[in-house]
Amino acid sequence: MSTLSLPLPLLALIAAAGLYAGIQNALAGGGSFITFPALLLAGLNPLAANMSSTIALFPSQITSALAGRKLVGGVGPVPFRQLFVVSLIGGVLGAMLLLSTPVSIFTRLVPWLVLFATSVFAWGSFRRKPVVDPDAPPRHLPTPLLLLIQGAIAVYGGYFGGGIGFLMLAALTIAGQQVRMATATKNALAMTMNASAVAIFAFSPLINWSAVLALGAGGIAGGVVGGWLMHRLPERQLRGFVVVVGSLLTVWLFVR
Repeated sequence: MSTLSLPLPLLALIAAAGLYAGIQNALAGGGSFITFPALLLAGLNPLAANMSSTIALFPSQITSALAGRKLVGGVGPVPFRQLFVVSLIGGVLGAMLLLSTPVSIFTRLVPWLVLFATSVFAWGSFRRKPVVDPDAPPRHLPTPLLLLIQGAIAVYGGYFGGGIGFLMLAALTIAGQQVRMATATKNALAMTMNASAVAIFAFSPLINWSAVLALGAGGIAGGVVGGWLMHRLPERQLRGFVVVVGSLLTVWLFVR
């Protein structure tokens, strides 16, 4: 268990960050852009903050995956079970790679990881979506290429994870899935790769469980509130807020 002792007022603020992150994830995605800097500001080092945030947000990923389980499917000749296995193995490899990375090295990597994740999030949020011809024949990536792409995303997901939803959504739709099925499939695969990472991170002495519980409780409540707000708030502004937070966090981490 982490030796960092967090006072009750700070835990309340962390829970509030989890609440907002839960709402953000329910409405637009990108909750880790809120929880990660909140844990950094609470005094956790970047490695501990990344692992604690991953564990805290995992319950909401389970509910998202279960909610869309009937739409989950494979891509062309690639069945879902192959994507599942690749995601599971990649998540394990990414988590093991993270645990073998010294805190000092990961601290230097974090600004670049956040910059990459913010760029992916901004691209996925604001790029012009291509018009799909419903009468056009479905496109499929070659099976080895699709599995290689998903494996690389899974390793990145187990290691850091920011922006994996947009990366998978792009890969699955390019491979031939319709957007609705791709959304459900990427939620299930995100849960899979993070499940393997969480199972490994849970045994790390760097995890601050009080922060995890505060974030997790706030995130669950935020998911409920987000479901209520889903048709009442403009998603584009929420995504814009996440990009601003990610950009400011990137600048702060580089300066720091």
